[in-house]
Amino acid sequence: MKTDIQIAQEAKMLPIKEVAAKIGMTEDDLELYGKYKAKISDEFIEKCQNNPDAKLVLVTAINPTPAGEGKTTVSIGLTEGLCKLGKNAMVVLREPSLGPCFGIKGGAAGGGYAQVVPMEDLNLHFTGDFHAITSANNLLAAMLDNHLHHGNALRIDTKRIVWKRCLDMNDRALRNIVIGMGNKADGVVREDHFIITVASEIMAILCLAKDMEDLKVRLGKIIVAYDVDNNPVTAGDLNATGAMAALLKDAIKPNLIQTLENTPAIVHGGPFANIAHGCNSVRATKAAMKMADIVVTEAGFGADLGAEKFLDIKCRLSGLKPDAIVIVATVRALKYNGGVPKDELSKENLEALKRGIVNLDKHIENMQKYNVPIVVTLNSFITDTENEYDYIKEHCESLGCEFALSKVWAEGGEGGRELAQKVLFTLENKQSAFKPIYSDDMSLKDKMETVAKEIYGADGVTYSPAAEKEIQRLTELGFGNLPVCMAKTQYSLSDNPKLLGRPENFKVNVRDVYVNAGAGFVVALLGTVLTMPGLPKVPAAEKIDYDINEGRITGLF
Repeated sequence: MKTDIQIAQEAKMLPIKEVAAKIGMTEDDLELYGKYKAKISDEFIEKCQNNPDAKLVLVTAINPTPAGEGKTTVSIGLTEGLCKLGKNAMVVLREPSLGPCFGIKGGAAGGGYAQVVPMEDLNLHFTGDFHAITSANNLLAAMLDNHLHHGNALRIDTKRIVWKRCLDMNDRALRNIVIGMGNKADGVVREDHFIITVASEIMAILCLAKDMEDLKVRLGKIIVAYDVDNNPVTAGDLNATGAMAALLKDAIKPNLIQTLENTPAIVHGGPFANIAHGCNSVRATKAAMKMADIVVTEAGFGADLGAEKFLDIKCRLSGLKPDAIVIVATVRALKYNGGVPKDELSKENLEALKRGIVNLDKHIENMQKYNVPIVVTLNSFITDTENEYDYIKEHCESLGCEFALSKVWAEGGEGGRELAQKVLFTLENKQSAFKPIYSDDMSLKDKMETVAKEIYGADGVTYSPAAEKEIQRLTELGFGNLPVCMAKTQYSLSDNPKLLGRPENFKVNVRDVYVNAGAGFVVALLGTVLTMPGLPKVPAAEKIDYDINEGRITGLF
């Protein structure tokens, strides 16, 4: 059986100019990054603004397990399936982070015969967007420490600096550091921290900004610290906005590549969903909606994280409204939720399936609360059985959901026909009445508790003393009307990764709270979630190499 990277490297890619021509672009509308990838010009996006909006389909999933769910794979295969049915469809995805590529999760270009290519470029440096975000983030950090070194005219309280440096790599040793050591000329000695680039507020800003003007306004609002009188100090106060915008002038433009079947695909932005808001850029989604009739997009991790943030943050702040939601599950993952060890998932086990399907049930219930029609799809594995398929199909249909089997990993777009037909039926026959799950005028605590109770199924929320104090202070500063970005483990509906299935009789704990004033939301850290991951004992990086004789990357996926 071929690996994903082997399939990708054998693909017959078209020059990106030919792919772009399928959606009416000329070479002048592109900014080329080699032969097979390009950025879409601002001029072309502006030229499309009078086109009607496409139907928007959100792809999400159950909580991820070691068995794998294949949400990106299904998003790509569904798009190809829609194209097989004669529809003008496009997929819009997030860019992968180097952290998971070299860590434990692997790449994020899809899988099997439902991938976007060039796969190696996408999973590594791509068009440099993440590097630009990293540079802008760390420029602001450098300007902050430079201001302290040269007299601290803004009277910044060095114990209340909240801006962190970032790196697009899993590196636990950088979570807590001391800077400014050495001579007097080497800066002010203080504790500092690193986060992974996908958790940077600048990533969130890039993904939520509607244009360059909006980007600059948002950058200027970033709170880097508080002064000795408890007043916020911003990037604008440090005169850093213009330089950061200069670094991001190309990164804000959406990237165009192609699927294995040469369909145009836009890939732009990449905040993690467990520690950030988990969605590709608003610019990319809205641009695609002016170029196609149906746009398929995905949100990170399970529906309790990515989909909730797509619906309560991205849609709220952008005006987007999904017309349908696809929830991805696998037989193997449902059995894992039912208590089956990973090495026994290939055996038929209907009892375990019945125990584990409660996780899918909860995600279905959650998405129904947003008044958007739902399609459930099973990402097919060769070890699945017809008895298992029949049980899940009957179960989902009893809950009022359309159901389809997805065979896109093995068959590409052809294997996505059944799912595409169900999605088309849903779009044509069921009306979306989308509404966020909480209102702007609710208090920050009420918003957090609404998500915890309605989405996670928690009995309530507990708060650390520090979180209590910060919520009160942010409310007094005027940030109480912002949406909340709940940062928690992706492996469970709760904040405890070991509670699989559908946990009951639990509370979640908010240990810390901070505001991303430029992005426009308040972040609540739950449980032990980390904003700088670490590498596993045997990282994926150990298997990645460059074959000099073949001139190819190996082991990437």
